[in-house]
Amino acid sequence: MSNNEEYMSLALDEAEKAIGYGEVPVGALLVVDNKIISKSHNMVIRNHDPTAHAEINVIRDSCEIMKNYRLTGARIFVTLEPCTMCYGAIVHSRVSEIIFGARDTKIGACGSCTDFSKTNFFNHRPKITGGVLEQECSIIMKDFFKSRRA
Repeated sequence: MSNNEEYMSLALDEAEKAIGYGEVPVGALLVVDNKIISKSHNMVIRNHDPTAHAEINVIRDSCEIMKNYRLTGARIFVTLEPCTMCYGAIVHSRVSEIIFGARDTKIGACGSCTDFSKTNFFNHRPKITGGVLEQECSIIMKDFFKSRRA
């Protein structure tokens, strides 16, 4: 198992926690110098906050922990391709790399629905790696929504 897969596996653990709260199962963690700074999951429903996506939560926590609004050199691992809001937060915080699992063909901003990394209007372009443990990340989403429809 590669480093990326190990970190994604931990993000999947966070996604599992979200299910317990009735949240869409997305998990994320932020890593700097191979050290996990923060990990979280979706908390939109629990916090009554539409911005409480897993990525936003780890960025907020990491900035507080590191006492800096810039996260240069950080890598964010997320089980689902970031949306436009999360991509914007990643860019503004200067996260260096996005590693995601499942593709999001409805609102994914890293190539599936749109690809903000190909635009000229951002002054920072994180490296993007998609498809890490893609099957596992897809299954948790499919199973969650299947159970909601049952």
